Amino acid sequence: MLMTFIAVYLLVSIGIGLYAARRVHNTADYAVAGRNLPLYVVVATTFATWFGSELVLGVSAEFVKEGLGGVVEDPFGAGFCLILVGLFFAYKLYKKNLITIGDYYRLRYGKTVEVLCSIIIIFSYLGWVAAQVAALGLVFNMLTDGAMSVTSGMILGTLIVMIYTLFGGMWSVAMTDLVQMVVICGGLIVIAWFAADLAGGSDKVIGYAVTEGKMQFLPQDADGKTWLFFFAAAITMMLGSIPQQDVFQRVMSSKNEKVACLGPIIGGALYIAFAFIPMFVVTAAVLIMPEASEALMGDDPQKILPRLVMEHMPLAVQIAFFGALLSAIMSTASATMLAPSTAFVENILRNIKPGMSDAATLKAMRLAVVGFTVCVLVYAITMQDSSIYEMVSGAYQVPLVGAFVPLVFGLYWKRATTQGALAAVVLGIGTWLVFWAVPGWADAFPQQLAGLMGALIGMVFGSLLPQWLANTQGQVKHYQGSQLD
Repeated sequence: MLMTFIAVYLLVSIGIGLYAARRVHNTADYAVAGRNLPLYVVVATTFATWFGSELVLGVSAEFVKEGLGGVVEDPFGAGFCLILVGLFFAYKLYKKNLITIGDYYRLRYGKTVEVLCSIIIIFSYLGWVAAQVAALGLVFNMLTDGAMSVTSGMILGTLIVMIYTLFGGMWSVAMTDLVQMVVICGGLIVIAWFAADLAGGSDKVIGYAVTEGKMQFLPQDADGKTWLFFFAAAITMMLGSIPQQDVFQRVMSSKNEKVACLGPIIGGALYIAFAFIPMFVVTAAVLIMPEASEALMGDDPQKILPRLVMEHMPLAVQIAFFGALLSAIMSTASATMLAPSTAFVENILRNIKPGMSDAATLKAMRLAVVGFTVCVLVYAITMQDSSIYEMVSGAYQVPLVGAFVPLVFGLYWKRATTQGALAAVVLGIGTWLVFWAVPGWADAFPQQLAGLMGALIGMVFGSLLPQWLANTQGQVKHYQGSQLD
């Protein structure tokens, strides 16, 4: 019965995505929904994209082990990233009428910086999308009670998401996200209600979390090194997620500047608020099934929450949970398949094949979705022993050290130059790689913070020193979306 409901839901999601695809007539429609999305849709697609498997399964598992201090990257860093985008970046970028974040680097610094930053951004999506694919495999494995292997579940789930993303682009992603947000929020509230009842009341659950020190956010009696690593963890997703195509795509899909600014702010606030629900439920699970939870803590804490639902809750709640979980995963997966594919075509392929027509660009974006999906699937299968939380948090170190500084300084510092941007990219990535490669260095000092400092030094000195490299600025093609009837 459970699988029947889930199958129907998956078919409905595909149907919604394919129906929305009817609005796609050109590249702007496919990449940024023709810049026609109203506020409630932008909020929904921002929230749903961010609310992925790492929050439902990864963050809840990390919380039950480490408490709030262990999840500073996500949801707190990730949520505040969206708020910062809305406050400081959305208006400036929306006015430029661009398709990708890579277009901004071309406009401000020229093609070389555009290509380098785009490669960095595209590469960073591997870990994030792979986490969603891994979660799909885990979910289908649990739904079929092991009859479907994790790998088979990965393949099936990925194909479902790819179908509607391939045809409808941002229109399909946005419309499915709208439905999926409703399912996520409704499903999580129902689950929390039942979990609290089974645990003896919400006050008992919260009291247990406080007693066990799980609600302690800031490090206590910590030395400077501990605080340094805490700060580095906080900024990894808070700043590293800003120069990302999926965030930029939601800004540029908005119908006006006001929507572009408010959408991420509201979406980020809702994300942080709802993030507490999976943490609450997994804490309740420890009280409801202490022995099973203890065993899973040593094996795979990501399974605690699904185990609670499958073994202790009625069918209706099971449907609500897996509907919410699949919605969370699919909404994130679809967005993160589309974003790097769009960036690849617009900022890599168009530099190799200049003069591509709108029709050729649209076709290339669809082919890129297929190609990137295959790459992610292979990567996810290879990395399926890694935790979902680690896969996601690690993905954002690369854009933090390589793409964040050129973006911020380009928008807010008039003296930033092409030479400075190149130096920022090279020193940022180079420093990060050195700390990653040399044994013991990353344990002594956070590698992402070292890389960020290297990027800052490269930008400032590279821009102020004599300009051995010419300061160049590129031209950007402005695509026009179809007008809504």
